[in-house]
Amino acid sequence: MLDYIKGEIAELTPASVVIETGGAGYLAHISLNTYSALSGLKTCKLFVYEAIREDAHQLFGFMEKRERELFLHLISVSGVGANTARMVLSSIAVYELESIIASGNANALKAVKGIGSKTAERIILDLKGKVKVSGTAATATGAVLSEAAQEAVSALVMLGFNQPASQKTVHKIYSEKPALSVEEIIKNALKML
Repeated sequence: MLDYIKGEIAELTPASVVIETGGAGYLAHISLNTYSALSGLKTCKLFVYEAIREDAHQLFGFMEKRERELFLHLISVSGVGANTARMVLSSIAVYELESIIASGNANALKAVKGIGSKTAERIILDLKGKVKVSGTAATATGAVLSEAAQEAVSALVMLGFNQPASQKTVHKIYSEKPALSVEEIIKNALKML
């Protein structure tokens, strides 16, 4: 099994990256968090997960080992495939997802496209004891926000804005005016981004 690929970034899109190393180009599917981390870089070291099925061999790439570990936990849950896990990691930052699972906040997971209430509850139930909240989660700027704020971040990411910037902006708006609706948070964030 491959652990990581290190090489030159030949092509980068929000959903995938091609890394050239040893005369071969490896296509890896990535989350928006990894895309943001890779933007502007010429070379990188990408931790990978190799999904081998009868009909396809796919690579999923992660900038951090922690993100790959969470991905592996997510795909171990019944009903959560690799693309759904990637969508979760694109919509929610790693430290925030750890906090959501540890606190049992199924509503925050339901805000992710493709995650229904049963799947969200199954993720919480299956992973609550397995996922540890890192020290970063408690001190991070984007600590767990209200459901409205989380929906606003998801909407901004779907509109093409960078997730860390969206979270930071929404966190600032939410801390100043916690009573705003999702639409109002998004309108204010669009003025600031």
